[in-house]
Amino acid sequence: MAYEVDGKTIECTPTGFLTETDDWSKSVAAVIAEKEGVALSERHWDVINYLRDEYFNNNSNQPNMRNMLKAMKKIWNDNKLDTKTLYELFPLGPSKQAGKIGGLPESRRKGGY
Repeated sequence: MAYEVDGKTIECTPTGFLTETDDWSKSVAAVIAEKEGVALSERHWDVINYLRDEYFNNNSNQPNMRNMLKAMKKIWNDNKLDTKTLYELFPLGPSKQAGKIGGLPESRRKGGY
């Protein structure tokens, strides 16, 4: 499987995650988001940028839902934010789908606590 972006072929895994994180760009993100059925807004970018920052600047950390909620509450100054809001942005799973669009490796986390 691969994505075609600006005349360039970007290789990915069978599940659609980039094989090389260095291949990511906002143009690549837009193509992946379109395939995922996600129209990117400022809030989408906030989540994607948070996940990318955690991965690249915090020892390859891929935050779980609880940590994503805490971070987005702080970024958006919204103490009433809940998981439903993040699922409205990324219906196939905020951590995995936002990570895929953000060009991160597929998370192997099993879920739970």
